Order: sequence, then structure tokens, then C-alpha cells
Amino acid sequence: MSANDDFLKIRSVDHVEYWVGNARQASFYYVNAFGFTVTGYAGLETKVRDRASYLLQQGKIRFVMTAPLSPEGPIAEHVHRHGDGVKDIALEVEDVDRAYQETTKRGARGVMEPTTLTDDHGSIRRAAIATYGDTIHSFIDRSKYKGPFLPGYKPTGTRPADGPLLYVDHMVGNVALGDMNKYVAYYRDVMGFSQFQHFDDKDISTEYSALMSKVMADGSGKVKFPINEPADGKRKSQIEEYLDYYKGAGVQHVALATSDIISTVARLRESGVPFISVPYSYYEMLEERVGKIDEDKAALAKLGILVDRDEEGYLLQLFTKPVQDRPTVFYEVIERKGSRGFGKGNFKALFEAIEREQALRGNL
Repeated sequence: MSANDDFLKIRSVDHVEYWVGNARQASFYYVNAFGFTVTGYAGLETKVRDRASYLLQQGKIRFVMTAPLSPEGPIAEHVHRHGDGVKDIALEVEDVDRAYQETTKRGARGVMEPTTLTDDHGSIRRAAIATYGDTIHSFIDRSKYKGPFLPGYKPTGTRPADGPLLYVDHMVGNVALGDMNKYVAYYRDVMGFSQFQHFDDKDISTEYSALMSKVMADGSGKVKFPINEPADGKRKSQIEEYLDYYKGAGVQHVALATSDIISTVARLRESGVPFISVPYSYYEMLEERVGKIDEDKAALAKLGILVDRDEEGYLLQLFTKPVQDRPTVFYEVIERKGSRGFGKGNFKALFEAIEREQALRGNL
């Protein structure tokens, strides 16, 4: 992609907003399990009448948990259909008006026209477009805003956590069979992204199931959105299970970066975060497969951390089990040691582990 094609000029993932059944209790879980801090709140006490929202922060990560205050309206309908899930992947951009005009001109469905939101701390410019399923992308310019988050939120007075989770590394969307290339084209043609990597059913398959994935990245390469679709297999794939329970396309998992995955995963496990289990046999040939690494193999095996190497370096990763009752949204913890990949060499071990969990749920 040339610099001229990168019209969005994305600065970062601004925040990720979840629409949930009970925002207060969801926030309590993320604080006590993942180490986030509640730093802001919007609701009845801040003159917001239809919802309650809690801003959670850790490192550069901002999550917002939003719940409806009545059984009517779009938030309640979203939760009724999907359960707890990601509604908004908000992107900080240089020019909200240009981002909205260019994307809608290229075929995006507008959700919110450019709007200025103001309070005593200044103003935010914001707009939004639709992407897969009921998910949206907000565009946000906060260059004229000095407040803690957004107008309508009051600070709790608590500093953001300095925990081990640093920033959003990537976010994965699951779409229906036959829709992957449609959304690859959407991110390319509408949002100016380019294809970063591609995995087919030969790369991501087990005895029972398979999927295909293409990774789209913005012009800077910092914002990456893999798009998954199921592929033919003997049994139901994890993508099909997600689509069945989420009732459509949506965000499957959020990858959170750390600089010390061993201490981070140990801490998260101790806090009650449930991770998938990897058989010890995975580690018996680890060094032959990935070469010399800095970490202690026994420590990795104890915690179930996966390792993969490419031509640029290696990465370490581990995946949680779903964090709500529906087998939908889960998390990845990732530490990069040069590698910009996604753990292609781990796919078989990873998906066999996920299939063991599917079998326990009776959904394989």
C-alpha cells in the first residue's frame, strides 16, 4: 500500500466497547481476573439515561463495558441476540470527517455521522461505520480533548493499572462460510488496509475441522484484523460453534500484548482466568521445532504457553477459554520476540486443544 492509500491515518485502537448484560459485574471480573482498573463511569449519575458504562484501563488498553438500563433498545437487543460481545472497535484517527467521508464514499454503511461531543475538558470529534455482523468501527479524534476519556464520563479518581498487559496486538473476526473474502475486500477497498498474511485449511486444520484466515493491516502495520471463516471438515469447527452461539459474525478474540508472558500468564491463572490446556508432548520437540529461545522450557510447559518462530524471530502465546457462558469471546496473551506472525506452527496444537473443550460442551 502506498502512503496515499492510507487515508485513515489510524493512530491506535482507541478503545474496545463491549455490550454486556451487567456492566458492573463484567467490570468486576476484568478488574479482579485480568488486572484492569475502572477509571471512568457514565450512567444515571452523569445524566446518561439509557445505559451504564465503565471504562477499564491497563497499559494502553481501554475497554468499555456497557449495559442497558431497560429491556428495550439496541443495547438490550444486542445482548439478547449475541450475549456479551464486542460492539465497537474504536479507532483514533487524524481526521474523523475525512475518515467517514472516504469510507462511506467507498461503500461503508454509515452508523453515526461526524459529531462533536463537548464538556469542560474540550471536544471529541466522532463518527462510526458498520463492519461484519453488528460490529462497528468508531472514528475518534481526541486532539482537542484533555479529559480522561469521552464527554459524559466522570473519572473515578483511580489511576490506570500498570499491569502486565500493554496494548491490543490484534483482534480477530469470525464470519460465515463464503464471507471472508467479502470482508477482506471491505477492509482493502473501503478502509485502505492491505493483506498482511493468509492461512488456508492446509495451515489450520485437524482431523475433524478446519478454518481459513486472512490478516488485514492498516498502512502503519500496527492495527491488524484477521478475518476467519470455517472450512469443510468432518465435524463442527470452532468458527461454526462461535457463529451458532453468537448468532452471527463478530469478534472472536482480542490479543493482548505483554513483555513477560511467563509472569503474566502465571498471574492471570492465579487470578482465575481459565486457559486452554496443551499436552506435555507439545514441549518434547519444542527446541527442534523453534530453535533456541530465551525462556525456560519447563516454565512454558507448566503454564501451557505455545511458541512459534518465523524468519523475523519468535513469539509466545496462550489462549483463554471463553470468558462468558456462551462459547464465544476469548483472549490471547502474546509476547513478540521479533516475529510479526500469528503462530502458524501452533495452529494444529491450538485447535486440537480447542476441540477438546468443544467436545466437553457437546459441540464438536
